Amino acid sequence: MTALTLSTAAAPGLRADAIVIGVAKGDKGPVVAPGAEAVDKAYDGGLAGVLETLGASGAEGEVTKLPAPAGFKSPLLVAVGLGARPEKDAEYDAEALRRAAGAAARALAGAKKAAFALPVVDAASVGAIGEGALLGAYSFDVYKDNGKDAKDKKNGKAPLAEVALLGAKPRDKTHKAAAERATAVSEELNRARDLVNTPPNDLNPESFAAVAQAAAKEHGIKVQVLDEKALAKGGYGGILGVGSGSVAAPRLVKLSYTSSKAKKHLAFVGKGITYDSGGISLKPAGHNETMKCDMSGAAAVFAAVVAAARLGLEVNVTGWLALAENMPSGSATRPGDVLRMYSGKTVEVLNTDAEGRLVLADALWAASEEKPDAIVDVATLTGAMMLALGNRTFGVMANDEAFRSAVHEAAEEVGEAAWPMPLPEHLRKGMDSATADIANMGERMGGGLVAGLFLREFVGEGITWAHLDIAGPAFNEQGPFGYTPKGGTGSGVRTLVRLAELTASGDLG
Repeated sequence: MTALTLSTAAAPGLRADAIVIGVAKGDKGPVVAPGAEAVDKAYDGGLAGVLETLGASGAEGEVTKLPAPAGFKSPLLVAVGLGARPEKDAEYDAEALRRAAGAAARALAGAKKAAFALPVVDAASVGAIGEGALLGAYSFDVYKDNGKDAKDKKNGKAPLAEVALLGAKPRDKTHKAAAERATAVSEELNRARDLVNTPPNDLNPESFAAVAQAAAKEHGIKVQVLDEKALAKGGYGGILGVGSGSVAAPRLVKLSYTSSKAKKHLAFVGKGITYDSGGISLKPAGHNETMKCDMSGAAAVFAAVVAAARLGLEVNVTGWLALAENMPSGSATRPGDVLRMYSGKTVEVLNTDAEGRLVLADALWAASEEKPDAIVDVATLTGAMMLALGNRTFGVMANDEAFRSAVHEAAEEVGEAAWPMPLPEHLRKGMDSATADIANMGERMGGGLVAGLFLREFVGEGITWAHLDIAGPAFNEQGPFGYTPKGGTGSGVRTLVRLAELTASGDLG
């Protein structure tokens, strides 16, 4: 696990494997960013020219390596692109710093220590750089043959071991708090990534629940796990129906973090389909290979609750993990079956591959029974949302326009691309069923919105609710970029944590 430290040391005298500096795109070529003054001085003010000669432009995510100047105790200099230079007197925004730090950390895999001399002007920049570096340093190689000795890596290099932030002040309470927050959020987000990347033969509902129980015990979180018998006794027909085709029985996990100073209560609900074959409505070839990621919503909720506990936020946060494996078998739910949900409503299942909304429906109603101030669910719910917003942006729907805006703003604030989406009332009629109270499918066009309307049916009356469809950004099948790795991304975690922080401070509703 990568360590984060704050340092007031001067770059020339610091012993490290590398020094990281920022470079921006200027009107006439690359511009050395603040924080690298000592390095630029060693080049007699000509570092930008040297970098330009090497082909550097300052473009976002661009990494240029060169030998450190004579007299430096670090042998390597890493210049990372920050993108366009800010307007006069403006600061680099947090996301530019976060992405640059992530790109540098990825480029320094195998190094023991790197000194980051990026622009540090306040606690916010300390947090952004620290978070970007810790997220960028992430790797998942549990299943690779890395040899018996950590030094004998056969299939890759170990992540950067230590990040030292130059210009950050260890004795400054705000800087220290920012670093501690970055560490807690990044470590839990990376744990969510681990869960998403774990193959489904090792992560099923039972083993996921065990991971949650262990973390809850470590961080003083109350945990309750409903197994298949408890789910049957309680009438959780949605979760049981989805899990009925698998030998791995479903689970509903409740994680409760409470603060003695809390005045508000948030509930987070996560879709946790540990593998989604589509069930009887089997997915076509080419659509199954990454379906281990269909529990990304539950992973995000789990990570956010643990992060809230680690940060000691003055808000009560309850996480609901709706866990099941969707498989075809003689006992699987069939298209045409009718399930009686935990709320008492009946659902006609027209497509067993629209299973996420079924497990979420039970968990949403269970969360509603506690009358929280707001509920936010997170799910890799629809391919339609990917068609609408692409692979890097999640959709935000809500039963309250002001809350939808607040969630969207929180996501943008922490660097998670999101976009507000409507819940058009005319689409609700498409889910009318002649047999049951509602069908789990409606009109094909606007499928992501139809799914949101379905979920709204299972939110308790008068409760503020938002739905995050993270189907696009939850799993990155392309190459890594910024602080985002290939594979599980941990999408949604930072938005949920920020919502909890805003609620604790009274700035959210």
